[in-house]
Amino acid sequence: MRWKFHPRASEEYLDACRYYAEIEARLGAAFVRNVEAAVDEILRHPLAWPAIEEDVHRRFLKRFPYAIYYTVEDDLVLIVAVMHMKRRPGSWHERLPE
Repeated sequence: MRWKFHPRASEEYLDACRYYAEIEARLGAAFVRNVEAAVDEILRHPLAWPAIEEDVHRRFLKRFPYAIYYTVEDDLVLIVAVMHMKRRPGSWHERLPE
């Protein structure tokens, strides 16, 4: 299965990576590993996490207050958000394809 980031999700991910790396390099690396592990799990079992709205699924990260929001279309997982759970929780809606 293929996957890709929505451009805004990619920005969120990179911003969070920078934030945690500035606190401590090992913390930034742990965040990257956590996201990569979550994406790997999503790719292996894309429908394992609940659809919270129509076909948008949410996979919470371990150890970090973030969630990955994604859709599944044929052989593609589109990651629409890598969101901090306390900031603008519904902003990912505008990123969904029509």
